[in-house]
Amino acid sequence: MNTETQQQPISVSPTYRWIENAHIFLWLIKDLCWALEFKPGGVFMVFPTIAVAFYITWKSRNIRSELFHNIAVCFWILANSTWMIGEFTDHEARPYAAVLFGLGLAVILVYYVLFFAKDRKAEKVYTLQTSSPASNR
Repeated sequence: MNTETQQQPISVSPTYRWIENAHIFLWLIKDLCWALEFKPGGVFMVFPTIAVAFYITWKSRNIRSELFHNIAVCFWILANSTWMIGEFTDHEARPYAAVLFGLGLAVILVYYVLFFAKDRKAEKVYTLQTSSPASNR
């Protein structure tokens, strides 16, 4: 079988998991600042939250499903931040946020329409090959 079509099952190492968890922490701080109308904190937290989202996306670039989902998360955070800053500055930013949310949704749809079935099939083939008695020799 061609190794380019084989896809290993997705597993997240503990060293990588802490970055994802830290990202959730940053995002919650940003949104708490928004809910409390603490403008300086909310605006400040946009930068580390987006930076970590893009870092996670870059690190996941070799696993197609992770890459597409993380690109969508980047659009989601950009949309969320745009909406928040719009509320903080009394500008109607929801239409811009909606475009960014829509782009994130489009990325996810592209993945599921074009790649999901292919990736699932490749993952099953890989799993069968690695669990067969011949592979244990």
